[in-house]
Amino acid sequence: MPRKKSNKVRIDFRKGHQEQPRRGDLTREYGEAKDEIDTVGSERVSGKGDLTRRRTVGGSSAEDTVPGTVLRVHGLESIAKTDDGRILRCALRRVLKNVSTHQRHVVVTGDRVEIAPHGKEQGWIVQIEPRRSELSRTSKQRRHVLAANIDQLLIVTSAAEPSIKPNLIDRILATAEQSRIPACICVNKCDLIDPGSLQPLLGNYAQMGYSTWMVSASRGWGMEQLRRLTSGCTSVVLGQSGVGKSSILNAIAPGLNQRVQAVSQENQKGKHTTTTAEWFDLPGGGAIVDTPGVRQFQLWDIVAEELTGLFRDIRPFASHCRYPNCSHQHENDCAVKDAVADGRLDPRRYDSYLQMLDSPYAPEILDDEMPPPS
Repeated sequence: MPRKKSNKVRIDFRKGHQEQPRRGDLTREYGEAKDEIDTVGSERVSGKGDLTRRRTVGGSSAEDTVPGTVLRVHGLESIAKTDDGRILRCALRRVLKNVSTHQRHVVVTGDRVEIAPHGKEQGWIVQIEPRRSELSRTSKQRRHVLAANIDQLLIVTSAAEPSIKPNLIDRILATAEQSRIPACICVNKCDLIDPGSLQPLLGNYAQMGYSTWMVSASRGWGMEQLRRLTSGCTSVVLGQSGVGKSSILNAIAPGLNQRVQAVSQENQKGKHTTTTAEWFDLPGGGAIVDTPGVRQFQLWDIVAEELTGLFRDIRPFASHCRYPNCSHQHENDCAVKDAVADGRLDPRRYDSYLQMLDSPYAPEILDDEMPPPS
């Protein structure tokens, strides 16, 4: 007879959240000493070391839960949508809060979860399904997952107000390559400059195989193309503050009514209008995740040895270097440096690679602004 498949898993717990509290008043409980104590009944065996932080956890039965998707997370509360269309305010099951993880939050926008409903508007998240994809960065020395279960990444920047930051784009592209998420580059506010001034930069990205779009949300330029691009799949929108991510979302899906703000007139930097990643279902099918603006993007779990493989334009030359572990900085007979000297590799991209190689987790990357196009 075949064995019944179990949905139990073995997980680690955070230190201090797994042991039973030590009782310090055992003698007072008994008052006076007793002649006989049932040693067999009172005996307790506890684990030592790492064994005390592991536990077998089983999921709830299918009759008690309903599947759903996390729309957004607010501290300890998550807003989720069940597959039958209900919107529930959910709290995490206690055992999930204590899971040992490098993530800032156990549950993130886009997670597929099992929910135990409680009343008409509330519920408990009792299980988080494995993610098929996730986009992460480093935040306060911990992993910050921006969104999960996404099909493509739409990097939004602006031609002006604020100026385009190529090094920020390069960092996000490296993360997309590591996560194996297809990425597109969308330049908004192209009505404020001469679009031809961006052709050298965008042409370089296009030669590497990245889709590039020059749009204007305020004028409606390119919105129909973006509507077709995001239809039928799950996309995440990522970029610095003030580039018009929410404006683009309002243009391709007018019913969203995302709040927007103008950039600061003092420093030409965007204001944090969107405060948390949020999932939206699109009218034509598919979904899109709006994220808060980023002013810094620290790489997560990318070591120097694998950085070369995350640059599409550097990768073909790296295999021709004399040394197999060439860092492409100071070695002789380096094919990458020769490609830069011969004009076959963009010097700006090479400089961006060197910056990430020296400080992949650098907290600030705001000194890479291109001068406004003339």
